[in-house]
Amino acid sequence: MKAAQVVGVGDPPVVAEVAPPAASEGQVLVDVLAAPITPLDLLCATGTSYFGKPATPYVPGVQGVGRAGGRLVWFPTTAGMAPGDGSMAEVVAVAEPDLVVLPNGADPVEIAALGLSAVAAHMALTWRGELTAGELVIVLGAGGVVGQAAVQLARTAGASRVIAGARSTAARVRAEEAGAHAVVALDTDDVDELARRFADAAGGPVDLVLDPLYGAPAAAAARALGPNGRLVNLGGSAAETSPIDSATLRGRSLRLLGYTNNALTREQRAAAVTAITELALRGDLTATHEVAPLEDAGAAWQRQAAGQTSGRIVLRP
Repeated sequence: MKAAQVVGVGDPPVVAEVAPPAASEGQVLVDVLAAPITPLDLLCATGTSYFGKPATPYVPGVQGVGRAGGRLVWFPTTAGMAPGDGSMAEVVAVAEPDLVVLPNGADPVEIAALGLSAVAAHMALTWRGELTAGELVIVLGAGGVVGQAAVQLARTAGASRVIAGARSTAARVRAEEAGAHAVVALDTDDVDELARRFADAAGGPVDLVLDPLYGAPAAAAARALGPNGRLVNLGGSAAETSPIDSATLRGRSLRLLGYTNNALTREQRAAAVTAITELALRGDLTATHEVAPLEDAGAAWQRQAAGQTSGRIVLRP
């Protein structure tokens, strides 16, 4: 079968003919229909994630959509995080309890594009962030898949107002298309200036910040929070540290919360995938994406890593 393989740590994958996998006890074989190239895939392949350097060669792809036993399923893998192969192949072996059965009307590419990014947005908002109807929300990094999903999910959950933060012009357009009530340009690292922009856009105290960026944007958004406000961090794509000042934290009794999909139980993850699929089927949730054939995995990988795409790239075997 054809599969994309990471041969050297830090190198883009190459497509090769490899032996099909065999299902061990507790596993099933899944015919892959769609495999997204995600930030976690890119990070794991560099060997700089907290999972350490992956054993090579391996097939990347931490999630995908396919068919198993006639069922349309979403599935996760541990590719790049532990020994074993992932979704960027024609067939993959997956632990059967990890499969999430999808309605036959679901679009495999759309669900793959949303995938764990939408799961993170959903759970960070509702489970970790305890979002309730009528609250005012800031979503940072709103041009990415997590951010786009968070804007839509916050609106669906009844947020009174959703303020998006995005750096580039294209990202701000995607945030507007996702339904943000206002979009703040994150084109400076001046925390005072960003804080002023957030305050002007919000027009009142913010209840919840969803933050995949950290750095200056998080520090500025924290200043817009009202008493007992919450900031949920689920990434550090802007910086690994943030100049959030002590006076802001103490003066408003704020809560800073961390989030990772890795903390979810299998049951929580399955419920979240089911929820985002239902929203996608209703037309209430989508993510900007493009499709590439598996044969072009190397070039697609490099474009995704360089940010030279219109959104998440999904590979089709």
